[in-house]
Amino acid sequence: MQDIITRFIDYVKIDTQSDPTSNSTPSTKKQWDLANKLVTELKEIGMADVTIDENAYIMATLPSNLDYEIPTIGFIAHFDTSPDFSGTHVNPQIIHKYDGKDIVLNKEKGIILSPDYFDDLNQYKGQTIITTDGTTLLGADDKAGITEIITAMEYLINHPEIKHGTIKVGFTPDEEIGRGAHHFDVKSFGADWAYTMDGSQIGELEYENFNAASAKISVTRKSVHPGYAKNKMVNALLIANKIISMLPEAEVPEKTSGREGFFHVHHIQGEIEQAEVELIIRDHSKSRFEERKQMLQDIVSQLNAVHKDAIVLEIKDQYFNMKEKIEPVFHIVEIAKEAMESVGITPIIKPIRGGTDGSQLSFMGLPCPNIFAGGHNFHGKYEYVPAESMAKAVEVIIKICELTATKS
Repeated sequence: MQDIITRFIDYVKIDTQSDPTSNSTPSTKKQWDLANKLVTELKEIGMADVTIDENAYIMATLPSNLDYEIPTIGFIAHFDTSPDFSGTHVNPQIIHKYDGKDIVLNKEKGIILSPDYFDDLNQYKGQTIITTDGTTLLGADDKAGITEIITAMEYLINHPEIKHGTIKVGFTPDEEIGRGAHHFDVKSFGADWAYTMDGSQIGELEYENFNAASAKISVTRKSVHPGYAKNKMVNALLIANKIISMLPEAEVPEKTSGREGFFHVHHIQGEIEQAEVELIIRDHSKSRFEERKQMLQDIVSQLNAVHKDAIVLEIKDQYFNMKEKIEPVFHIVEIAKEAMESVGITPIIKPIRGGTDGSQLSFMGLPCPNIFAGGHNFHGKYEYVPAESMAKAVEVIIKICELTATKS
């Protein structure tokens, strides 16, 4: 397991934070630092056909060691980290044989990772926990996934007695800003199906996710001196507030779970003459998703009838529920489930309350369920990953390769 820990820490110390305001791919030059390192490492462990394109998308192949044809499968992870929290100067801490008590991340700043608040910690007592130092995120999302894929490929190369078909590996930039699949060449990748190693706690296996859209509402109205404003001033901020108040109060992220959808207002700015509201729309049901978009359009139309077309609404679809693309080839989920069970893991099959590269890739012709990478509390200073979870993920990848060879 030490090789997994060493490899993981080596990766997370390289800053690969992506930037949603950038128009380039990758969105930050520093992502190339890890990308180029991964290319070198894939070649060093013996992978074939290792390539990196002008957008930093990496692909590699582990050739089949069978004398008959079976489907080609793939494993995919992303190397960027979230722009939500600092990824600079990541300084991981290793807690051996975790005793189940509070973990002091930063004594000077009084930052503590406590099982009283993060109760998932309780299931990892006695294990090796890798945490932040309280000043950055960790980067287990998704450098844990990269660690697991490369470690599994290295193991298969060093153990040719394990029979497998052709295995494809893909590493992408900019997943955290929703662009990880935008320049992914599915045809060149050449897999019949794949798995993203980008889930959270051990056992997660996901093939459903939200349908997603973004919405931007712009309000333009009239400012008049408040002392003389009667019947003249029309306050754009108050109209923006009215729009928000007309959305269902209980259908917000903090009041929903499971397959329940929501509206999430995440940005509002403006002044009397001009205001903007930005929100996201999410629902697992495609029909309910369409109803949510229509509800927002109806609210704007109703207010525009009063305010003489002062409001402009722009809705953009972002991604869709991959379930419709996975169900026709559901055996790929069953293989992953059997792989987990065969290495002593109880699968946790649940819908993703978010998106994944696998969703976009599934609609691009590459069915792609999501498997746990082992981390918790992504995108912040309380992020951690048990080393044992990463080791189990490696076992799952290897077992999937074996099962595909025997079941095809």
